[in-house]
Amino acid sequence: MDTWLLITAERRELGGILKRIGAFSKIKWPAEFACEAHLAGRRWIFVANGPGPRAVEKALENRIDVQGIVSAGFCGALDPALRVGDIVEDGIVCSDRVAVTAQEKADLRAKTGAAAVDMESAAVAQKAQQWRVEFRSMRAVSDAASDDLPLDFNLYRDARGRFSRGRIAMAAVSNPFRTIPGLLRFERNCRVAAESLGDFFVHSRL
Repeated sequence: MDTWLLITAERRELGGILKRIGAFSKIKWPAEFACEAHLAGRRWIFVANGPGPRAVEKALENRIDVQGIVSAGFCGALDPALRVGDIVEDGIVCSDRVAVTAQEKADLRAKTGAAAVDMESAAVAQKAQQWRVEFRSMRAVSDAASDDLPLDFNLYRDARGRFSRGRIAMAAVSNPFRTIPGLLRFERNCRVAAESLGDFFVHSRL
């Protein structure tokens, strides 16, 4: 039976996939969350390793026997035609910081011509190349090109590059009327993106 590895940054990016698979078993892994499941005759290992290339390197430090690796999760749209929940497989630029403002996204679009931006796919692709296995990518848009995020999430990362939910909550409380509506809207967008990823995954031939 083929084994494939699917990597996301956060557990919630796996939510739509795991809901549709149903039964899964948690496994030990040097990451925030890891589990395995079977679908259509293939064994899948799902890992949420944290944001950015350093987290990818830590989670995939030890080679395992897999036939392929999928980089999955959310992305920020750079192409104005993309909408929240749209799936992007190609034309993704990778950055070790969140693209926070519409202007920052427009600058990335002008510089790279990319359709979307994420934080991990390049590192995952590099690891797949090192392991000499197939690489694929599937990303769902969590914020449109014209969207400004409610906070500069880059300010709330710890020494390992992970986002501190506690510090983000404190920042929101310190200026609730400006930030909380935007955070709630972004959370809804992330749920839409997670559901879209789940639908795409179970109906695709990855």
